[in-house]
Amino acid sequence: MFPAETYIKRRKKLHEQVVNGLILIPGNNESPMNYPENPYPFRQDTSFLYYFGIDRPGLVAVMDLDENRECIYGDDITVEDSVWMGPQTTLKELSGEVGVDSAEPLAQVADIIKKAMQQGRTIHILPPYRQDTTLQLSDLLGIIPAELSSYISEPLIRAVVAQRSIKSPEEIEQIEMALEISYETQILAMKKTAPGLYERDIVGAMEGRVLAKGSRMSFPTILTIHGQILHNHDHSNLMNAGNMILNDSGVESPLHYASDITRTFPVSGKFTDRQKEIYQIVLQSQEHAINMVKPGVEFRDVHFQASLQLAHGLKELGLMHGDMAQAVQAGAHALFFPCGVGHMLGLDVHDMEALGEDFIGYTDTIKRRPEFGWRSLRLAKALEPNYVVTVEPGIYFIPELVRQWKQKNKFSEFIKYNEVEKFLNFGGIRIEDDVLVTSNGNRILEPLIPKTITELEAIC
Repeated sequence: MFPAETYIKRRKKLHEQVVNGLILIPGNNESPMNYPENPYPFRQDTSFLYYFGIDRPGLVAVMDLDENRECIYGDDITVEDSVWMGPQTTLKELSGEVGVDSAEPLAQVADIIKKAMQQGRTIHILPPYRQDTTLQLSDLLGIIPAELSSYISEPLIRAVVAQRSIKSPEEIEQIEMALEISYETQILAMKKTAPGLYERDIVGAMEGRVLAKGSRMSFPTILTIHGQILHNHDHSNLMNAGNMILNDSGVESPLHYASDITRTFPVSGKFTDRQKEIYQIVLQSQEHAINMVKPGVEFRDVHFQASLQLAHGLKELGLMHGDMAQAVQAGAHALFFPCGVGHMLGLDVHDMEALGEDFIGYTDTIKRRPEFGWRSLRLAKALEPNYVVTVEPGIYFIPELVRQWKQKNKFSEFIKYNEVEKFLNFGGIRIEDDVLVTSNGNRILEPLIPKTITELEAIC
């Protein structure tokens, strides 16, 4: 946990932004793999962690804004439980460690909510993303799950997003603690990868290193020779000379802050000339995009400029033609770059995404564009100091997409399909770093992980 004062200040600020009613924040419960006594590894809800800090299942927190009272509801283990689990810190003691004076049995929360509703008081909740939480909230509110949306509080969502978007020095320190392990796993993958091994050999070594560090992955590892599949979690492929490995992986810090890093490197240790050409285009795009990151810059402009850099590079290679600014504005670049250039990072690897992406990345005036490629941009609004964002342009040759667009003659004024088809077995390249917005610019969070062609070939 952070010091109690950290959580007290966070809740005080939330109270200043949501001024009346009750804020109801359930923590996560255990989730069984195949029977109740065999659960998945527990992961606490991030909003509960942010405001109440206790990393234990079966808790519900209530902030009574009218009476200025806070309470954490949950049950301590029984003597019989202690046989299996060992001695546990009491909920009262844990609550004191996060600056909450009151801790009560879980059963009492239902009476508190019922009384507040009878008094006509507002109950503020965040959107649930787990089915058991949906049912729990429905029971507490005395409604069917389909009616739960009427209790989801937009003022609470906006307050939480505004607060959690700005990272404190202690939060940035946590992200860099995660990055220290990411550095080790990325270097390990580069050194261990060789023709004749399977992708799972590398994933197993990486995740073993993470476990040995007392940590866990922040999301399922993407490590694949088929980098054109953006979220490819299959690790069954044999790696051969001539393949590239795309390693998109992240780690959690001790307090669950995430890192998210992507590197692409050759299985044989040496890029082919064609791979070098595409890699250099992506690297130049990423460096240009990172240089744009500073307060006041709209992230949609970073995305546009990163896409434009990619398009110019592809034009020089003879894969595109025409006016590249017009091509990107029209969306022709999305054949090669169908996703967004980055997202928020924090307690969630896609930070706060469960609260609604449009609340996090967009505003009342900056709306999501509906076109393919553009609609996948998670963050578009102006950057502010102490945001942490990923910057991750890529070039992907997706055979199914190329064939579909060619059949429709889509954007043929910008795309040379006969040339593009020569790359259908290429795969994909992505380069990703985690970037802090500073008061007058940016800083790539450390430790810095090698990414130039020279650096990668020396390590591999």
